[in-house]
This record gives sequence, C-alpha cells and structure tokens, in this order.
Amino acid sequence: MKECLLDRFQLFLFDFDGLLVNTEHIHFQAYVNMLMKEGYHLDWSFAKYCGLAHLNSDALKNQIYAEFSDLDPDWQRLYATKKQMYMDLIQAGEVELMPGAEKLLSLLERKQARRVVVTNSFLPQIIAIRSKHSILETIPHWVTREDYDKPKPAPDGYLRAIHLYGKKGDRIIGFEDSIRGIRSLQQTPAVPVLICPSHHPLLEVIASEDVMHYESLDEVL
Repeated sequence: MKECLLDRFQLFLFDFDGLLVNTEHIHFQAYVNMLMKEGYHLDWSFAKYCGLAHLNSDALKNQIYAEFSDLDPDWQRLYATKKQMYMDLIQAGEVELMPGAEKLLSLLERKQARRVVVTNSFLPQIIAIRSKHSILETIPHWVTREDYDKPKPAPDGYLRAIHLYGKKGDRIIGFEDSIRGIRSLQQTPAVPVLICPSHHPLLEVIASEDVMHYESLDEVL
C-alpha cells in the first residue's frame, strides 16, 4: 500500500487469525486433537479445513457432523474442548506473524492511526498470543468475541468497533483473509480488502465484487 493510500483513511480495522498471525494451522490441529480425544480421525487437508472455516460460522461444524454422524451432538462441549486444546498449543509453541504484519503495524503506529482488531477469537486466546509479539501490543483497541452478539459473517463485531472508535466523517478500511470476514465488512461503511494468494479459490467468490485484493500484507506495503 502506498503511503498516500494510507493517508486516505482514518480508521483501520483488522481481522486477527490468518491475517496478522499465522494461527489457522493451530486451530486446525486443535480440531484434530479434539476429535482424536473423542475417538475419531479427521483426515482433512489443511486447504479443506480453511475452505470450510473461512466460509461461515456453521460450515465447519456441519461438515464434521456429516462425516461423523454418531459424534456427541453437544457441540458446545466439543467446542470448549477444542478451545482448551488451542490454548494448550499456543502456550506450548511459537506463533508467527504473517508476512508484512509487523511492518504495516509499525507504520500505522508511527502515524498514530486509529486501529482496531475485530476477531472471532476470545480474549484469553488473544492475550496469550499478544504476549509473544510486542508489535501486537501497539494496537490500542481490540474487539473480541465477548464484545458482540453474532460472529462473522454478521457485521456485529465491525459495527461495534466503528461505534466505539470511529468518528464522524471517517474513511474506514478493513482487512480480512476470509469470505465470511469480507461479508462482515461489506455490511459496514468500511472499504473491504481481501488478503490471500492469487490462486486462492476465495477470489472466484468475489471476482465480480468491489473488493480490493492483495496477496499479502507485504504486498500492501
């Protein structure tokens, strides 16, 4: 992103998992571990997992039940187990930043730009990851899953962020790496930006839509 483009916006909205931090594979492993504990083997590719997880909030759950029809129907219990296993994996290992994330966040910090992370992740998960990278601690505002009603692709999280941290007349830009995130942004005043590789099937979904696209945050810079 050229510096003049950065200057066109006053409020910057960011997704978290898969956009700023490379955690999608950790989420995937947590689902694998959870199902293994229940006695099931999830043999999906990572690409299949991302295709479902990035589509909407129910696609992943529905596909798991479609393949394991006798799995415990108490999804809340299963998901609580997955959340704990995700936390265990985070605390046991490193979490990498996505390419370009540190440079972009550093530039916005120097500009003293208003910036907010809006995530479907829960606050304890965010705190655990933020402690691993000082640049994440420079982001002044965070809207986590506890702060709004419906998850992406509903716009609740982003609308909450705009209500709390936006100002009248703001030009707003939002960065996402998933279709459900883009759908969330499209229901707000923000300009949506999709960050994904040029060969990603997500691009076919938005090919005819007014969505900016970059391959990575490095390319944004």
